[in-house]
Amino acid sequence: MTPARLIASFGGCGFSPKAPGTVGSLAALVCGVPLLSSPVLMGVAILLCCWIGYRATERVSGGEDHGWIVIDEVAGMWIAMLPLAPVDPLHLSGRHVLLLLLAFALFRLFDITKPGPVGWFDRRHDSVGIMGDDVVAGLLAAAIVLAVHYLPVLS
Repeated sequence: MTPARLIASFGGCGFSPKAPGTVGSLAALVCGVPLLSSPVLMGVAILLCCWIGYRATERVSGGEDHGWIVIDEVAGMWIAMLPLAPVDPLHLSGRHVLLLLLAFALFRLFDITKPGPVGWFDRRHDSVGIMGDDVVAGLLAAAIVLAVHYLPVLS
């Protein structure tokens, strides 16, 4: 397996026989929890994931968003999780766990249904589109998670 394929499949997660996008998103959730200790750390990880993911998809995709390419799900999932930082990853409260599950559910919903700008990026059929639709899905999910996180009712 080439390094680009290994990156694009997020260490092989994308080769799951069932629901590779969901498997990649779950792996991103688990790998992203330690990054929540610092918004700067999480932000740097997101930027690196987007840049490295873009480069890897350029090499392996041929402009097609193959099901096994899940590095875009990683970037989008980490964006959806960003509003929760900073939090101690070793001492997550029940509320934080619920917000992480909300981030996951919203990200998958927007990634699958492709509303508005998510669908526009998806129709590009290039590396910008492959990464972009999940980045935008992550931003939409993050906006809702941020709003819910700071609702006084849930504090």
